[in-house]
Amino acid sequence: MGTAEKIVYMDNNATTAVAPEVIEAMLPYLTDYYGNPSSMHSFGGQVGSAVSKARQSVAALLGCDPEEVIFTSCGTESDSTAILSALRANPERRHIVTTRVEHPAVKNLCENISTFTGHKYRLTMLKVSEEGMVDMEEYLSALSDDTAIVSMMWANNETGVIFPIAELAKIARDRGILFHTDAVQAVGKIPIDLSGLNVDFLSLSGHKLHAPKGVGVLYVKRGTAFSPFMAGGHQEHGRRAGTENVASIVALGRACQLAQEKMAEENSRVKKLRDKLEEGLLASVPKSLLNGHKQMRLPNTANISFEYVEGEAILLHMNRFNICASSGSACTSGSLEPSHVLRAMGVPFTAAHGSIRFSLSIYNTEEEIDFVLDKMPAIIANLREMSPFWPGD
Repeated sequence: MGTAEKIVYMDNNATTAVAPEVIEAMLPYLTDYYGNPSSMHSFGGQVGSAVSKARQSVAALLGCDPEEVIFTSCGTESDSTAILSALRANPERRHIVTTRVEHPAVKNLCENISTFTGHKYRLTMLKVSEEGMVDMEEYLSALSDDTAIVSMMWANNETGVIFPIAELAKIARDRGILFHTDAVQAVGKIPIDLSGLNVDFLSLSGHKLHAPKGVGVLYVKRGTAFSPFMAGGHQEHGRRAGTENVASIVALGRACQLAQEKMAEENSRVKKLRDKLEEGLLASVPKSLLNGHKQMRLPNTANISFEYVEGEAILLHMNRFNICASSGSACTSGSLEPSHVLRAMGVPFTAAHGSIRFSLSIYNTEEEIDFVLDKMPAIIANLREMSPFWPGD
């Protein structure tokens, strides 16, 4: 694929383009300002000041105190740090509550927690409805005096479904249970104000909001017992050892500023583009269905199943037109099993295998939406003609 070819990029829940303003902000810290932020001399001190400014920008987006922000390498590190810290803070408690639709960064850790801790834990993975919403009755009944932590995502990476985090966190707090949310998909797309919430830990990742890969944040509520994941130096006030990734931290700070400025556009223009794409595909392609709650969803995400075809095959044909999206099926990672998220939602097998996630950003245009709507019906029709499972019109 040549670099001059037009790319229609609709895979922003996987990663985003680094914003030009973000690149501009970080470049000086890859060239002129290369000092160590922990150094005593003024050359390093000005770099340390840039890190502090970025911390303030992240805190402003999250509605928290800058001292509650810890810079990490990614969302996965933040998730692991939060969950393992909570378990170490409550060694007498041996129960974890999460959901069946979590990102692998949480799901795989919780399912293999004894490998990481050397202790046996009881794990409850809550069901979700056909629309991907948490079963609140099951949640209430799952909590006990033995529960150390609840970990639930703010918004699902595949369907965009938004969980009622304020309510879920309050229920946990009222029972003296720590609450963590993986907000990687939510931060920058919907308003978040942690100042009035009972969230103890929150994870985010820079490359989901137009910052580079390799930088993330763990929010730790003031007063929450905390145990570092990485031992070593005194960086991040002794909470995360290792010399800071200054250029990327500065970039993340600028990306958070942009997210605040662009959030209204995200929830208006981008949402309208998403709705046009979604409604057009459902109207023009027979036996297609929307996965996830119609309203309680991120403004940029549409997960649509096209029955009787494989998601991997759809993506390959889309790629011929330089259209980038993701399959809701795990077959793109070498497995023929459909997405664990769609399975948990009870999506029919014939549809779960043919799910495509379209995730937009502020850089998408109406012309791109029209292009995809023009190409997709023929792609699906051609694949169905080749499918031995297609029952016909």
